[in-house]
Amino acid sequence: MNETYVVLFRGVGGATQLPTKPLKEALAKAGYANVATYINSGNAVLISDRPEAETAADIAGIVRREFGFEKDIMLATLNAWSKLVAENPFPEAVDAPTTLHAFMLSDVPAQEAVDALAARTVGRERIVVAGKVLYFHAPDGFGRSKLPPVVDRTLKVVSTARNWNTVRALESLARQAGAR
Repeated sequence: MNETYVVLFRGVGGATQLPTKPLKEALAKAGYANVATYINSGNAVLISDRPEAETAADIAGIVRREFGFEKDIMLATLNAWSKLVAENPFPEAVDAPTTLHAFMLSDVPAQEAVDALAARTVGRERIVVAGKVLYFHAPDGFGRSKLPPVVDRTLKVVSTARNWNTVRALESLARQAGAR
């Protein structure tokens, strides 16, 4: 069974880099089809004939061996990613896509943890957690918010965030990969 995946590498930036061209080449060499990467912040799409957990473990091994990268990797199927886009609870924020972020979560957080995170929002910030996705609208700026650094600790899960421009670009790349 071939599945199109969006691959999110956590913690890319600063001292930890994943150069897109060598990453694309390494994933293609490992047998993944229709590999594409998007900007230098740890994003790829590909087609795999293996189950999600096996694909994630294999990619983790590849980037560990080839690039010395040992941080969390999260996968979402094209269907799951498209659902993430379609179910955006803040459609009015799409016109200012750098104020809207989707955090992929490693697990579904407990409601008490979600409530604790919501209590930490300030000003016009808003959050909605839907399964393993945290939608965060920060109209006054993501970088100015004090919420992103405490998401993992408060929700007691691992997360990685992408702004809405990246979310939409990855959906488009994944659709193109799946159509080839």
